[in-house]
Amino acid sequence: MPTPSSDPPQSLSTLYPADVVSTHTTCPPETNRIVPWRASSEERIVPNADDDGSPDPMPCPAQAQLGQPHNTHSQTAPSMGIEISPQTSPKRMDSTDDDVVMESSSPAASVSTEGASASSTTSSMDYEVSNVRLLPNHCSSFLRAGSKFVGTQQSDRQIYNVDVEIKHVDMAESYLCGYLRIQGLTEDHPTLTTYFEAEIIGTKYTFLTKHQSWGATDKTDMQHWARFPAWRPLARSARKSEFTYKNFTQHPDIFMRWKEYFLVPDHRVRTISGASFEGFYYICFNQVEGTVSGIYFHAKSEKYQQLELKHVDNKGCFGAIEFR
Repeated sequence: MPTPSSDPPQSLSTLYPADVVSTHTTCPPETNRIVPWRASSEERIVPNADDDGSPDPMPCPAQAQLGQPHNTHSQTAPSMGIEISPQTSPKRMDSTDDDVVMESSSPAASVSTEGASASSTTSSMDYEVSNVRLLPNHCSSFLRAGSKFVGTQQSDRQIYNVDVEIKHVDMAESYLCGYLRIQGLTEDHPTLTTYFEAEIIGTKYTFLTKHQSWGATDKTDMQHWARFPAWRPLARSARKSEFTYKNFTQHPDIFMRWKEYFLVPDHRVRTISGASFEGFYYICFNQVEGTVSGIYFHAKSEKYQQLELKHVDNKGCFGAIEFR
């Protein structure tokens, strides 16, 4: 569909300067033809209901000789002639409406119009993108969403195979969560999977356990943390309740507490004969080597059960990215 031109129609004085004198023998004086030209063109152009506002081609001055001069302008119009070359002569008005439409619209204009229309439609259909971004927030390539660890949990009598999958890590909130899977714990349940959450020791959590339901006292905490060689330089300061482990992500070792909450996939199961997940783990994670050392604690379980895990190499996997 042709688009209306933004340029205003040019007046006759603009097209033909007054100082140009015609040398053509068939052209009448300016006083006899300047007004009839306008009158003739107005009589020949009939408004059409389908007209889209396109500028109409200029009428031919040769056809204006059939009209009569207007009295009000015949006295003021200067007597002069105009020379019109074939290259600059206006187009004839004897074309049909379809021809006018074709002349006023070019392929470039049509493409531009369609492109603008499509762009307007696309922008109106775009949905608003949320400003809340889930940006990656981890300090180690070993400890991030999707990381997997395999190893063992050892007691005085038995060794069990264990694998851990990290689902989410948020160092800003001192939080991570994932699944812990242990094999061979009971005959009725060859494999048990539990969901756990972690408290990362730092500016939000201290080395002293604040949950009474977990069954640990300050003395219990110090006894278990002391079994990690990396914690011993912090022993004197960590005993204080107001101690804050600043810049914890910049140290080679990160300390955590892993607390199991329920079984997977049936979270309604709370107890299993021969097994318990009511305790929690004291954890020391080495960011350089990607190893996990842990000690399981539960008041009614065997003391100092040792957890040793190593990171599973997953080349080619990386965190999600987003183009904005």
